Amino acid sequence: MNRGSQAIVSIFRHRRMLCVAALLTALIPVGIASDAHAENEGPQGRLITSLAVAINPATHKVYAVNEGAGTVSVIDEQSGSTRTVKVGKGPIALAINQATNRIYVANTESGSISVIDGGSDEVIATVKAEPTPYVLAVNEASNKVYVTYTYSHVVTVIDGATNTTQSLKTGSADGIALDPASHTIFLTTYEDPDIRIVDDTTGTISKISVGPHLWGITFDASSHTLYLAHTGTADIVALNEKTREVYTIPVGEIPCAVAINPVTHTIYAVNYGDETVSAIDAANRKVIATMHVGKHPQAVTVDAAHNRIYIANVHSNSVTVIDGARNQVIGTYDAGRNPYALAIDAITGHVYAANYGEPPVTPVNVPSAVVQR
Repeated sequence: MNRGSQAIVSIFRHRRMLCVAALLTALIPVGIASDAHAENEGPQGRLITSLAVAINPATHKVYAVNEGAGTVSVIDEQSGSTRTVKVGKGPIALAINQATNRIYVANTESGSISVIDGGSDEVIATVKAEPTPYVLAVNEASNKVYVTYTYSHVVTVIDGATNTTQSLKTGSADGIALDPASHTIFLTTYEDPDIRIVDDTTGTISKISVGPHLWGITFDASSHTLYLAHTGTADIVALNEKTREVYTIPVGEIPCAVAINPVTHTIYAVNYGDETVSAIDAANRKVIATMHVGKHPQAVTVDAAHNRIYIANVHSNSVTVIDGARNQVIGTYDAGRNPYALAIDAITGHVYAANYGEPPVTPVNVPSAVVQR
């Protein structure tokens, strides 16, 4: 195992323990953050996820967790107003059901899920969950919400109509992605070499081994393909849901996040270790461009309408913008203190970053000419 792989294994073990006191200058991927003592040092000491901020493009409202305060910040893009909503202790991740205008917040210290009504921006229900809920995924077609945990052997399924729950005995999971059309759930755990494929209708679980140390995860519905960042081997793993074929695509050092532009069928892999982004032609499964970005990039979001890709550079306090037509960097912009998660309004093209420091969410002031040109 190379030095980068050894470092990443150590970090994720610490993430599971919620303890990173000794890692002041080590690599800090998506699972961990800490107090930033200097621009070139990583945030340390608390659990985070890339699902800390989200936008409902139908209402143009931005929602971001504030873990220390036990609140969710709400920014109304149209009025410019900001308010806070009190939720449970240690909110860590959230997900939006655009069809029902409900926002679901995982409160890791309370063992609960807060349900926010997007019309009033008030908590309308608190759903009891297992201890330490971690990330969530919403199936708008079935009005179900899926919750994973840092230490558990189940996934909780919330019925969005009644807020009642049931448990799927799937094993522990860090990453989750959904295929709403086939009611399929994909689960990964960093230490587990298997991708678990769960049929939500029957509860049947099948496994495909691709090796341990998987982190970033996304599903492309148009090609029925799951993409995963394989931190230990510096690959993106592609799994075809229909054929169950597995392909690997070599990228940069320690890929930690992955996203796809469904219009251009281009995959973007964020390589934390060598501070690059790999653009991959999904049809040919080949890297077509490599772009240098900021210090220790950690998150990615895609604006498919304008063919722009945004990268959060956690140690540079910035967001890098990539032109997807040319696969070239076209600008880098301030994004608050230690941006670790991103969300974009698919209609306006406005970008927001979740920050480790205060305030918990920052609008990224990208000139409109950069977005639309």
